[in-house]
Amino acid sequence: MMSDHRSFRSALGRFVTGVTIVTTLDEAGRPVGLTANSFNSVSLDPPMVLWSLARKSQNLAVFERSRHYAVNILASDQRALSDRFARPVEDRFAGVSWQPGQCGVPVLAGVTAVFECLNATRVEGGDHLVFLGKVEAFDHADREPLLYHSGRYATPSYADAAAVLPE
Repeated sequence: MMSDHRSFRSALGRFVTGVTIVTTLDEAGRPVGLTANSFNSVSLDPPMVLWSLARKSQNLAVFERSRHYAVNILASDQRALSDRFARPVEDRFAGVSWQPGQCGVPVLAGVTAVFECLNATRVEGGDHLVFLGKVEAFDHADREPLLYHSGRYATPSYADAAAVLPE
């Protein structure tokens, strides 16, 4: 059934994801961040989330060593920010509005939610490293999220009634 990497990636692209920018500080206290759409909730008690980072990422060592990181969930009007943090840019934070969160890591302005996490556990995941974070602080705003589907950005089109998902 699985014939090649391109087909597998295309099949994965059928799943709609949100778009995040994960941020931390390097050993010198400089902000570091990158765009990621591999984010998910794990547990309500204790509150935990996960995200993954390619082993070939230049930022892998910084995130492995960081004590905390923040997962910033982007709003639908933040596509340019997503693009900026997805590309090699000398200073991704230049001109970007942010402030230190409760855990000291960068929290971006205008996001729809943010989860500040203790870098609790890392799990080998093939060509990625999976980060399981214990949420120590969070915030959210009533903003429309930025979505990603089949290699393109999207925004939600809401149904008339709210669906209730099984637990």
